[in-house]
Amino acid sequence: MKIGIDIRCLAEGNRTGVEEYTIGFLKRLFEQDSDNKYLLFINSFKKIKEDISWLGEYPNVEIRNYAFPNKLLNFAMWFLHWPKIDTLLGGADIFFAPNISFIALSSKCKFILTMHDLSFERFPEYFSRKRRLWHYVVNPRLLCKRADKILAVSKSTKDDLSMLYGIPKKKIEVVYPSLDLKSFSESDISGEKTLRMMRDYKLPDEFILFLGTIEPRKNIVSLVKAFEHLKGTSKLYENLKLVIAGRVGWSYQEIISAVEISPNKSDILFTGFVNDFDKASLYKLAKIFVYPSFFEGYGFPPVEAMANGVPVITSNCSSIPEVVQDAAILIDPYRPAEISLAIRLLLDNKVLYNDFIKKGKKHISEIEESYFKEDLLSYFKI
Repeated sequence: MKIGIDIRCLAEGNRTGVEEYTIGFLKRLFEQDSDNKYLLFINSFKKIKEDISWLGEYPNVEIRNYAFPNKLLNFAMWFLHWPKIDTLLGGADIFFAPNISFIALSSKCKFILTMHDLSFERFPEYFSRKRRLWHYVVNPRLLCKRADKILAVSKSTKDDLSMLYGIPKKKIEVVYPSLDLKSFSESDISGEKTLRMMRDYKLPDEFILFLGTIEPRKNIVSLVKAFEHLKGTSKLYENLKLVIAGRVGWSYQEIISAVEISPNKSDILFTGFVNDFDKASLYKLAKIFVYPSFFEGYGFPPVEAMANGVPVITSNCSSIPEVVQDAAILIDPYRPAEISLAIRLLLDNKVLYNDFIKKGKKHISEIEESYFKEDLLSYFKI
């Protein structure tokens, strides 16, 4: 069987959830299957920024790299429904897209699509006008209707697809992201590495951590308010800092402004972009990881934090309770005082603090065990 796979999302080298999902899924799939032929479709007029050299380790995997101008290719597939990607690849029985994009396929080619979330439907106000237009033109609803099978990254996303798009549930499989959490958590945090991290990212000795894209959907303003509330309750927290790590996204100015006017401005630090090889160490150095996002299709950071032995506070909405289960403290993201109280509970109660570290590690072991038992090739049977 010849299987085409869209890896255009890897061209820019941005390690967001979609890219992490795609890399993890493909690594596990290729390790499990050496019989079928895989043709990977990527299009980049410029140099590919993501290191995809590891794909060359698999003899049944071939990368087909095209260099069409992206805007021209996207317009042609949207307006003319041409060129057909499976035809460009020399023919494919199945085409798998790990994320929504401009896609044109022959009618005979089976289509499998991964849907990460429908946040753009539920919370359009958290997306820029340009991004809303992009979703409108790509038309995820139509892609889902065209797909022969949909892989949802959580039960929450599956329910949204059924409720908002009317997709039959029998057409949707829940396939949680493949995370290499063991190797991710084995990062060295020796004295030399700690000093280098603290110097490069200007880290304080004691800090609460947020790691993710700096954008409204992540609800960082509420975290800033919660931190202000916490600092006002006791002098015990006077040395505690808040570290906001990650690249800036859309409409980040509101978050910057919230910090600028905060009475605790000097205790709130932005690190900027964090290299992938530094993420695990950053988690390990934090006292608590707080992720008060309004909506997630899955939510990688809370799971990554647990894998690195950090107690987690996160939201009680969308897919997050499904993903973290009882291994994190769940809060209402709309109530900063509740976030503040959760932080205090962990800081003031060492038994509870250590209990959530143990719960997190146990949950990660269970996740890894279920991942390695899963036969990904079974999802390609249509």
